[in-house]
Amino acid sequence: MPDRGGGPTGPRIRVGRPSRHIRNLLVTLGVLAVLAMLFVMFAGFWTDWLWYRSVHYSSVFTTTLETKIGLFFVFGLLMSAAVGTNIWLAYRLRPPLSAMSLEQQSLDRYRSAIYPYRAWVLLAVTTLVGLIAGASAAGQWRTWLLWVNGVSFHTKDPQFHKDVSFYAFDLPWYRFLLGFGFAATVLSLVAAVLVHYLYGGLRITSPGARATGAATGHLSVLLGVFVSLKAVAYWLDRYGLAVKSSGFKPTRHWTGLRYVDANAYLPAKTILFCIAVICAGLFFATLWRRTWQLPVIGFGLMVLSAVLIGGLYPAIVQKFQVQPNEQAKEAPYIRKNIEATRAAYGIDGAKVADYKGEAPRGADRKELRAEADTTASLRLLDPNVVSPTFQQLQQIRGYYGFPETLDVDRYPTPGGGEQDTVVGLRELKLSGIPEHNWINDHFKYTHGYGVVAAKGTSTSRDRAGSPDFIEDDLPAQGQLGPYQQRVYYGEKTTQYSIVGGPQKELDYSADSGEKTFTYDGDSGVSLSGAVNRAAFAAKLGEPKILYSGAIGKGSKILLKRTPKERVEAVAPWLTIDGDAYPAVVDGRIKWIVDAYTTTNGYPYASRTTLGDTTADSLTDGQREVVAQQNKVNYIRNSVKATVDAYDGKVTLYEWDTRDPVLKTWKKAFPGTVKPKSAISDSLMRHLRYPQDLFKVQRELLTRYHVTNPVTFYSGSEVWQIPDDPTNKGNNVPPYYLSMRMPDQRQRTFSLTTTFTPNSRDNLGAFMAVDADAQSGGYGGIRILKLPPNSPVSGPQQVQAKFNSDDKIANKLNILKRGDSEIEYGNLLTVPLGGGLLYVEPVYLRGANTNLPLLRKVLVSYGDKTAFEDTLAKALNVVFGEEPPSDTGDEPPDGGGTPEPPDSADPTVRQALKDAQDAYDAGQKALRDPDGPDWTAYQKAQQDLKAALDRAERAERRSSDQQSGQGGGDGKGGAGTGGTGRREEGGG
Repeated sequence: MPDRGGGPTGPRIRVGRPSRHIRNLLVTLGVLAVLAMLFVMFAGFWTDWLWYRSVHYSSVFTTTLETKIGLFFVFGLLMSAAVGTNIWLAYRLRPPLSAMSLEQQSLDRYRSAIYPYRAWVLLAVTTLVGLIAGASAAGQWRTWLLWVNGVSFHTKDPQFHKDVSFYAFDLPWYRFLLGFGFAATVLSLVAAVLVHYLYGGLRITSPGARATGAATGHLSVLLGVFVSLKAVAYWLDRYGLAVKSSGFKPTRHWTGLRYVDANAYLPAKTILFCIAVICAGLFFATLWRRTWQLPVIGFGLMVLSAVLIGGLYPAIVQKFQVQPNEQAKEAPYIRKNIEATRAAYGIDGAKVADYKGEAPRGADRKELRAEADTTASLRLLDPNVVSPTFQQLQQIRGYYGFPETLDVDRYPTPGGGEQDTVVGLRELKLSGIPEHNWINDHFKYTHGYGVVAAKGTSTSRDRAGSPDFIEDDLPAQGQLGPYQQRVYYGEKTTQYSIVGGPQKELDYSADSGEKTFTYDGDSGVSLSGAVNRAAFAAKLGEPKILYSGAIGKGSKILLKRTPKERVEAVAPWLTIDGDAYPAVVDGRIKWIVDAYTTTNGYPYASRTTLGDTTADSLTDGQREVVAQQNKVNYIRNSVKATVDAYDGKVTLYEWDTRDPVLKTWKKAFPGTVKPKSAISDSLMRHLRYPQDLFKVQRELLTRYHVTNPVTFYSGSEVWQIPDDPTNKGNNVPPYYLSMRMPDQRQRTFSLTTTFTPNSRDNLGAFMAVDADAQSGGYGGIRILKLPPNSPVSGPQQVQAKFNSDDKIANKLNILKRGDSEIEYGNLLTVPLGGGLLYVEPVYLRGANTNLPLLRKVLVSYGDKTAFEDTLAKALNVVFGEEPPSDTGDEPPDGGGTPEPPDSADPTVRQALKDAQDAYDAGQKALRDPDGPDWTAYQKAQQDLKAALDRAERAERRSSDQQSGQGGGDGKGGAGTGGTGRREEGGG
């Protein structure tokens, strides 16, 4: 009997195999883990398929999936076959007997260990390399689809005279195939060397020949294939010179051939191609000669040639031929670069005209004043400043919100014309939901409600400086007519909602109580089946979806709810603009999304990084930057997309009917893009020129407005985009504005910007593009170029002039009343009568409030400035029609500067205090521990309005007593702008 007890050293513990029950448990757990992983993978695939089917773009999903699967298996199998075949061949070519050396004796142990599992080892190695290669190839689905569906650009490059499609669609695919070939050859070579060494075909220390004849032949063929691929690479590199980027004095992102490329690198690549072909032939010849002497010599010659011909010779040409007379040598290539860049970015039609920048001496001031009213519809309402005002006056409920930057659109006036309008949607604000729980967050609070719109060219008559709303209240009412007001899809709607089931949704709250609603739109994925519920529970990590009683018959889940991600999902081949904007079209709220087709393979066109080019003062935490890291050298606004705010329907419309990149993608995804003729007239009225494309074009035009190679090389006429004068360190954003350029007969909706000369602050040029999609001149770029020595002030200098004016500073001090803050709107620039008119709205933000109200307007023309209550008054002052308002800041005898009054009108002061108290009461009602008190909040909003009304009336009386002039309705304008425009302390 074995000893089961303890010994002198203590009890012995018997270690044995786990019991059958434990083994079965471990196997079961392992199987369950594998099944769980497989189900998670299935859930991702299944939910994506259901979503694409729900939005009626299932063909995008299937085409993309089939392409990825096809590339995965084809290239995975090719890689497995290449590596596996060479491993098998090396094994078959092993010598029959191994020399009994110490080296071979040590290898025998490994051979013996591998022998029983050699088939499994071969299978494991080939499967691993096949999976890696297949996954890499699947990521090239866009490259494959562009190559197989590519259409002609009908434009040839100036060097090789090949169609641009070769560089945009063909060359990337050829480079992928070449890279795959190199990878397969190198892996096969490494595997073959290891097998030959393991089985004695290659010897390091054994006596006799270092390689058998069979091993020599096998490896020589693989090396011959490698060198053959290198020859192909040299040949393709010749064409790659046309799309090669390099640093060059005239521009940071030069693309295309230069003198040294055409006269040194190009012939060098051709010579190296010939040498590589000869060298490859020498490697293949070892099948008969069984010696590596000639291939090694040939390979050494190729390496030496690569150093001398491919490196040293071009350097000599650059040093001794180009540098002594670089301007003359490079001029023909600079011309090619200019022409290609202007064509690739759509700026080749830009009209550049000289502009004096100053009104002619003796110009009739009355005519200039009249022309100011007809040249531009100047917007005083800055959509980047007044969002808090919309929030305070039109939020209505704490769970609604507006974006930080509102949008500019056009809507008809009662008289039949059009007016620039500032628009925002009252979207659901997740942080404002009174009590967060799963039901409230995903079932009850599901949507926003209504459009809020205000005139851009005036302020309300009954509240000092507040927007003049043409559509407001809840439910919204005004001039936009009846439309579906519920907003289920929006820029702030980032989480999923479950609708249509037994759980009622909160529609909106009114004086009569809460209104409920059940979603009936054609959107969302059904959750009626157990499989769907389980799949979404796994995808979203929310097990409650499986068993919640709030989900039942008719329940649907809404996903991908921002306009940008919906368009990106249904058209993954498009680059999406950073700013979607809403419009009321045919009784529906539609998000309008601009989308671009791009390529990085346009020969000779300089590249740009989209994220850097489209950044400005508005993308700093407010708007998104388009395609942060994408480098492109061709871009077209080829698609206009809409997303219905109620049912999420995505519609893609062809916009640029001549774009070959879009035509290629339409072949790859037929039926996904509707023709341009399908755009309705009502939608066409709201389409506009996109800001991101404009910003890309203006960045290129800082240099490429010059078409003379000599001037371009010298850099003497380079411009720069000025900083936002009220947000230093960020580019000034472009402004939408209805205006008339000097060569136009009537105003048109435009997108405008300014340029300053390089490293200087005076104005260098003014640029505008026709942004009205209904205009026959849509997309036409006009540039007014000022003289190089122009004394005309740029935006920074004009802002500095405003800030340094003592009279303006005194008026600002009076306006601020203690702790109130001044906030500047954007500085608009308008060509007028040969000169330039600058207009800037000034907002007052009351102490401890977030309610900026428009109180003053700054205007500058030539050497004249004005700071008045209304734009009309300010224009009259600048053009000599009226004297400046008497604010009491100067004594009658004109001496000295008096102290500002130590107190304001008591009525105004009391009204402002009442407004602050009403605001505080409203916020307190929203933060009630028992839930928001909507009755108290509504009363506080009414009290706030009444207090502001009293303040406005008292201000008007005070103004009448001081100057004898009414406040007016503030008709006039301002443009879009940025943030960070506050002035703390003194003026």
